[in-house]
Amino acid sequence: MKKHWLVFILTGLILSLLWISQKLHLTDLESVKSFILSFGIWAPLIYIIMFTLIPLTLFPDAILAIASGTIFGVFWGTVYTMIGALCGASLSFFIARFLGREWVLKLIRHKAQWFDDGVEKQGFLIILIMRLVPLIPFDIISYGAGLSKIKYSDFMMGSMLGIIPGVVIYVNLGDKALDVHSPAFMISIALLIGLFSLSYLIKKKYSFATLQQKLMNNEE
Repeated sequence: MKKHWLVFILTGLILSLLWISQKLHLTDLESVKSFILSFGIWAPLIYIIMFTLIPLTLFPDAILAIASGTIFGVFWGTVYTMIGALCGASLSFFIARFLGREWVLKLIRHKAQWFDDGVEKQGFLIILIMRLVPLIPFDIISYGAGLSKIKYSDFMMGSMLGIIPGVVIYVNLGDKALDVHSPAFMISIALLIGLFSLSYLIKKKYSFATLQQKLMNNEE
């Protein structure tokens, strides 16, 4: 009975978030930036809440991360984004763990069926690698982990360490985008391209199943 109520509340929240985002036209970087800045001193808190709830809408979190750089700068943008990303990852993880496979797979359109019970033994390392060089989108990893038997502590530690490079690169891009003609902006673009290139090469060489099998074999 509690699960049904939780599904009802989450469904209502998702529909409300989608309606609000459409009503406020939060569809691009400038609109997101203007919306966050409109809250004045509460802007950091609003930003963290938005990043926490973003897994429910599957809105591109990169846009929010870049926006934080333009609003808060590299240091505080990174801090707020780390907090929001870890809160959002936890939200996805526990939604999957408490609501179960059927409901979650409907939410993410069956994109997390690859996460099986084997991840329990090498959970931290697998999450760390997948966060460092995304083989699968951020929110899908979080939902998939919640469906598995991975320990929450392993999931959080792997996520916390693994997202640092990506967060810094995206936030730095937003900060340097204030002057698109500067050498610093060109460097930030190069770093972003490097991250994507590395992700592509590793994703091409290793599927998630291959990665998991190699780790399991090493353990044996």
